[in-house]
Amino acid sequence: MRRRITLLVAATTSIVLLAFLLPAASLVARVAEARALDAAQAQLQFLTPSVGLDDRAQVAANLVGASGELSVGVRWVDGSWLGEHRGQDDDLPPTTAGVVTGDGGTRLVQPVRRADGTAVIEVFVSAEQLRAGVTRTWLVLGGLGVVLLLLALLVADRLARSLTRPVTELAATAHRLGNGDLSARVVPAGPPEVRDVGEAVNRLAGRIGELLTAERETAADLAHRLRTPLTALRLDVEALPVPDRDRLAGDVDALSRSIDEVISEARRTVREGVGAGCDATAIVGERVRFWSVLAEDERRRLDVDLPGRPLPVRVAAGDLAAAVDALLGNVFAHTPEGSGFAVTVRPRGGGGAVVVVADHGPGFAEPAAAVERGRSGGGSTGLGLDIARRTAEAAGGALRLSSSPGGTEVTLELGPPT
Repeated sequence: MRRRITLLVAATTSIVLLAFLLPAASLVARVAEARALDAAQAQLQFLTPSVGLDDRAQVAANLVGASGELSVGVRWVDGSWLGEHRGQDDDLPPTTAGVVTGDGGTRLVQPVRRADGTAVIEVFVSAEQLRAGVTRTWLVLGGLGVVLLLLALLVADRLARSLTRPVTELAATAHRLGNGDLSARVVPAGPPEVRDVGEAVNRLAGRIGELLTAERETAADLAHRLRTPLTALRLDVEALPVPDRDRLAGDVDALSRSIDEVISEARRTVREGVGAGCDATAIVGERVRFWSVLAEDERRRLDVDLPGRPLPVRVAAGDLAAAVDALLGNVFAHTPEGSGFAVTVRPRGGGGAVVVVADHGPGFAEPAAAVERGRSGGGSTGLGLDIARRTAEAAGGALRLSSSPGGTEVTLELGPPT
């Protein structure tokens, strides 16, 4: 916008300057020509009385006194010339006064009657004399035009900066809000319309913060309500025989930890705001060990390929664990019992990690639709895909899905910590 305003002012100023300078330059040329011709006419008027009344010797002396920058000559009554002669003898009849223009300049011719015949006075004005001072004046006008154009550009740049700076700050604040910085505010400035937009953005940011706070508190309250039935369930588990009690108590503890994580997650202001990272190798290995018990019960073959070193990624441990649980949960929920699956973790080019979960289920017909909706499109994995996709994108990566009748493969790309 700033550049466009400057270009607009430059174009407008150039048009105005051309409209002023071109006529001025033409006028300067005409004035210089008129000045030179007036000087030549003055020479004619000075010599006419002398040529008409004086003898040849006196006229020759007057020519010497009249000579200056102009070339002056007199064709005497006998056809001979006194002084300088620049033209041809047959250019004009001896009795005709006039102006003859040629390539080299302009001649003014004036016949003068004498008692013994007719003499002709000729004053020659060269092209350089006709344009004397024109080039210098044009340079002055051109320099003045350049100075005026530069001043106009300077003023336009200052004006454009005063107009665009508030808009630039408004865009920067909008980007900060889009990135999750809900504390970003605009300092209203600039034209009234831009100030109104800035105030509206500030009100919108405040309202968004209020709504998000209310939503987080509501989610935390709803998760907290689960503690009462969970406590009752724990008491029921305590009354069971020892073998069943120990197994169910572990499940209740895991459910309690999940509720705590939900409450903690709900109270986080921005999903990426914590800036925490984790070791993808460790987190995926831990979740695979958790699900391996159920895989053994359902006689599912489990292939695990983990690197022998940590792979830091830009995602919180809880988020990555939830994404892996969602993918593995889909395997158990949407593939026939006994279907095998594999989990692979490998380094990602440029840093980060790639997590691949592949099963041998029936697959589904529309992988793209399943990713968009976060649900299965054909009886295979899909219900947790939305969770996994959002986790991958929040980590600077992406989710890729491929499916066929022979199985489904979900790939999570996770970026390195920042």
